[in-house]
Amino acid sequence: MSDLVEMQKVGSVVWLRLSRPEKRNALMRQTLDLLSQRLIELESDPTIRALVLAANGPAFCAGMDLAEMQQRAESPNSANEWQQDSQVYCDVLSKLYTLRVPTIAAVNGASVAGGVGLVLACDFVIATTDAFFALPEPMRGITAAMVTPLLVHRIGPGAANRLLLSGERWSAEQGQAVGLCHDVVAADQLNDRVTKLTDSIQSGSTEALAITKAHLQTMAGGQMLDLLTRSMTVSAQARETPDAREGLDAFLQKRNPAWQTQ
Repeated sequence: MSDLVEMQKVGSVVWLRLSRPEKRNALMRQTLDLLSQRLIELESDPTIRALVLAANGPAFCAGMDLAEMQQRAESPNSANEWQQDSQVYCDVLSKLYTLRVPTIAAVNGASVAGGVGLVLACDFVIATTDAFFALPEPMRGITAAMVTPLLVHRIGPGAANRLLLSGERWSAEQGQAVGLCHDVVAADQLNDRVTKLTDSIQSGSTEALAITKAHLQTMAGGQMLDLLTRSMTVSAQARETPDAREGLDAFLQKRNPAWQTQ
């Protein structure tokens, strides 16, 4: 299923496209493995000047595949399965965040849960006017642990509180107001805006851009990889709670969850 992540090179720019539109590009472990492999390949390719992360279909990414999560919950070895899922997601976020070339998330439609993490791991976020962002994990009995350090890094803890705790959707315009998005454009202008940005990026020195990107991350605290690793453990543990199982069951059964403590 290598077509889960399409890769196209246009000059010195690589486009990676999530390509599971019939499932709103929900992330399976296999999808994340493919993304990780692609990023390893790109890190060692000296001809690459920029990376664009995009998606096929009407949604950018609906987060983790809930059917696969249900399989994990029913596994006799669920704790290890959750840990593996968290590890591969953490690996992708870390590789995307530290990739030596500038990265752009081209966001169309929904970006939910784990999809928000992919967006935030990129250097630039260009969203369409119909895009929205949501972190509904607490409403499913779990936590957006690995998205949290990236979100706080991008918009600060005050604004992050609302998205993490409220369950509300943010429009692209709301995201732009707090710094989650850099630009918001009409859907038919997304590719043109991304191309204009990659053209501008390529006018700079590849080495200077790589040094600048690494320096920016140091100035921001330089602890992101450690924070992601610590968050990986929180994420895996949260999925093992009774409320996590109830939240997943309720979502798949299209009913309201019955939390242990209301």
